[in-house]
Amino acid sequence: MTTTLRPAGPEERRDDGGRARTYEVCVNSRPVGRITLAVDARLGLSAGRIADLHIDERDRHRGRGTVAALAAEEVLRGWGCRRVSLDVPADAEPALRLAAALGYTEHSRRMLKELAAPPGLPAGSAVRPLGAQEYPAWLAAAVTTYVEAKVGNGMPRERAERNAEQDHATLLPDGPATAHQSLRVLAHEGIDVGTVWTTTYHPARPGGYVMDIRVAPEHRGRGHGRTLMLVAERDTLDAGRTVLGLNVYVDNPRARGLYETLGYRPTEYSLHKLLL
Repeated sequence: MTTTLRPAGPEERRDDGGRARTYEVCVNSRPVGRITLAVDARLGLSAGRIADLHIDERDRHRGRGTVAALAAEEVLRGWGCRRVSLDVPADAEPALRLAAALGYTEHSRRMLKELAAPPGLPAGSAVRPLGAQEYPAWLAAAVTTYVEAKVGNGMPRERAERNAEQDHATLLPDGPATAHQSLRVLAHEGIDVGTVWTTTYHPARPGGYVMDIRVAPEHRGRGHGRTLMLVAERDTLDAGRTVLGLNVYVDNPRARGLYETLGYRPTEYSLHKLLL
């Protein structure tokens, strides 16, 4: 039997260079599922994405998904893509096994924690809002952290810098006074040691979300990162939200270990693969 992809509709083209198209997965011309491919211009036009892959239940466990994914990679190569990514729910074990067999590796993971009572902070710790005069320096450092993380994960620097500027301007139009955004400074024994930015409302996410967390280099390794996460949890609960999420890159095992000890569990894996 031959498994092929057949266009299910016209290709979508966007002004920023992005494109997307949905295909039927067919076996001897019989539709057995669907797959959607995309190029996200925000990530660079060489970055392709399998946005969705579904095989009908009666046709599963026959290699249809494997062949469809390989065919999708060929389409993305034809679009000029050099790498491909996909997101897989943490509880979708068959999909995770399939991705691993095809050579996909973890890029980052999203984690979530259900919150209960507001946590207390360690002795000697104090929290205050980030002041308006402190904001420009904080923003410059946040943008630098954002850019370096994206460049380290394959995004062109020019695009990463443009995205960083746009994202921070969109999410923080009024700086530290922006509604639903909590920017906090942690001090220990009277000395500022780190900051945390938590958004307490986002229409596409449940609960709160840790956008940025940083401990000053000279104060690392002393538990302040854990304290900052507790601050984020308190702010989320104060906003009436009962879950807190975050994203952590695979090359930051220390942070991932911290989140795990605090009770965060993976909800989705972002995987990627180079197209040779």
